[in-house]
Amino acid sequence: MFRSACVVTFVFLAAAASAQDGASLYAAQCSVCHDGGVVRAPARRALSEMTPERIVAALENGVMRAQGASIAVDERRAIAVFISGKPLGSLAAPVTTAKCTAAPSAFTASPRSAWTGWSPTFANDRYQPQPGLAAADVPKLKLKWAFGFAGDTQASVQPTIVDGRVFVGSASGRVYALSLTEGCAYWTFDADAQVRTAIAVGREGTAAPTVFFADVAANVYSLDAASGQLRWKRKADDHPLARVTGTPRFIDGRLYIPVSSLEELGGADPGYQCCTFRGSVLAVDASTGSQLWRRYTIGETAKPTTKNKAGTQLFGPSGGAVWSSPTIDPAGRMIYIGTGDSYSQPAAPTTDAIMALDLGSGDIKWVSQLTSGDAWNLACGGADPANCPAGSGPDFDFGSPPMLVTLPSGQKRLVVGQKSGVVHGLDTANGKVLWSTRVGKGGVLGGVEWGSATDGRNAYVALSDQTMRPAQGDAVVLGQTTVDPNIGGGLFALRVADGTKAWSAAPPVCGDRPMCSPAQSAAITAIPGAIFSGSVDGHLRAYSADDGRVLWDFDTVREFQTVNKVRASGGSIDAGGPAVAEGMVLTTSGYPTFGGRFGNVLLAFSVDGR
Repeated sequence: MFRSACVVTFVFLAAAASAQDGASLYAAQCSVCHDGGVVRAPARRALSEMTPERIVAALENGVMRAQGASIAVDERRAIAVFISGKPLGSLAAPVTTAKCTAAPSAFTASPRSAWTGWSPTFANDRYQPQPGLAAADVPKLKLKWAFGFAGDTQASVQPTIVDGRVFVGSASGRVYALSLTEGCAYWTFDADAQVRTAIAVGREGTAAPTVFFADVAANVYSLDAASGQLRWKRKADDHPLARVTGTPRFIDGRLYIPVSSLEELGGADPGYQCCTFRGSVLAVDASTGSQLWRRYTIGETAKPTTKNKAGTQLFGPSGGAVWSSPTIDPAGRMIYIGTGDSYSQPAAPTTDAIMALDLGSGDIKWVSQLTSGDAWNLACGGADPANCPAGSGPDFDFGSPPMLVTLPSGQKRLVVGQKSGVVHGLDTANGKVLWSTRVGKGGVLGGVEWGSATDGRNAYVALSDQTMRPAQGDAVVLGQTTVDPNIGGGLFALRVADGTKAWSAAPPVCGDRPMCSPAQSAAITAIPGAIFSGSVDGHLRAYSADDGRVLWDFDTVREFQTVNKVRASGGSIDAGGPAVAEGMVLTTSGYPTFGGRFGNVLLAFSVDGR
């Protein structure tokens, strides 16, 4: 599921070049991927929209920190200046976020309507039963306010809505607590690196509410929800390429943290000893951050296997990243996770699988592997396949968490979509596959990417199947690719009892819009009678839960006047989905990776903009 990790994917090949010549450094060390059509490496066009400061930050403490560690400081800066076309120091001074003048409302023990973390419930069903608006109101939704993320080119983190507040992270690492009605700020907090997770809010008894989140450097944070003051911070994993993309889950004084990694990218370098990372779930005391237990998705540590053609020692088994938020059954005392592929051979039997763990101890209760033998890393799509495992994929991770559904009979099921383009229904008692329904072709950027939704009757599934094709004009000489405007997308309603299709909605149509894909990769959200789905084409749409017809459509690809006076625009919508609570719908917009459009805005909608 490495697609989310490639916000800035530099793969540096060892080469000697002048530290002062950014063009030569880029050509020798970066262009093989960014000008070479590697499917998960964003083209130079997307990188050029970034400031040099953001590029340097990515190399020093962000998604490319491992590669950046082997590059001299002045060389990093020379590359950043060349790519961005701007001198260091050109980043505008941070705009002071407008501070709220009125005090926020008090936190309630049990918010009547909230969207906290990845899903309002532990079932990860992405269903809001008390949205504060009816399906009949959805066509009346209008923009109430817009908030710009200064200096960013990406905005894909799902917002959280609790007690009149909005909590949201950003690509710069800044976390905001905003007023739901006005968009002004109560407080901000700067993490060490980009924040990809949604914000989880926890409260027990009379204790003050706490927010939990993590960054791409695998740091986990606990802040006072009222003030933004740091309570504790810890590393989720010591592996140098570990990260956290799935939102942590808070329950009964514990925080459950899924751990993924960037090592799938590192494998593209023939000199990299691929691979040693193992995905895991970490349980910590929510009040202190101290570890209670850790369960690795692969039971054994990686051992030396063979050497590649460059003579580099390879290791395995590896992989099994946990990309998404854990699903919890409090009554059954169980936790369910989806795992990613293997990075190297041998492919572990717990990869591309759904795993059931004991909530208290982390003991494995069962494992259901849906795709066996899937070993893949970025070398399989790169210029030098030295580290590509035998079999080369097919890279059919689970980036979407399993949804826990209780049938009218009282029986429990897990429903989960896979990058293979297949949706599965599993028995929670033993992991037995009860049904499987194909909704798409699947692929590296295909199938079900980040999250489905269910109202207990139907499972609503958005299809990505994003496809790349050769670019036109001068880019053809460089071998660059761009998104195919004619392939991907679509929304499906499957009956949770047996997986049969209740209805399907046609994919969006791009027309002549540049950098447009109909893929619906972002997580979707359901309320009674309606489903919200964002698309790489930049639109946020609402569909009827009865028949899939479009109820409302908002094009985010435009510039917005923002409440904090930051210049902001929308772009492609990917990764995080909409949050719906207290009568409002919120989404972020902007995702330039994989040929999409950059953007840096948070949008808030209400009925008639009130």
